[in-house]
Amino acid sequence: MTVLFSELLVPGWAEGENAMIGLDAVTGIYGSENAYTLPCHNTDPEIFFSEKQETINLAKSLCGGCPVKKECLAGALSRQEPVGVWGGELFEDGRVILAKRLPGRPRLDSLAS
Repeated sequence: MTVLFSELLVPGWAEGENAMIGLDAVTGIYGSENAYTLPCHNTDPEIFFSEKQETINLAKSLCGGCPVKKECLAGALSRQEPVGVWGGELFEDGRVILAKRLPGRPRLDSLAS
């Protein structure tokens, strides 16, 4: 069973001037006629939280034609999502990053440039 952040029912998280945008505000309520059929709903959710660059690229490509891509990204930024692909962007520690850092020391030639 997958539990979405917006379904955790944390009191006050979606209220007031500092309210965060929940997933239900972006994707609609599941099981209702207002819910969207989105690429992330029809795919293994692990794809969006992978450590492998090829899989991350696949997740980003799935977001490409999504009708709520902008709203998804805005919501992820407001919630400071800790990890994953949201709105076609890769998140780490609540910020958008270009790519995951590979394990180990950086190459010396990349430090020189």
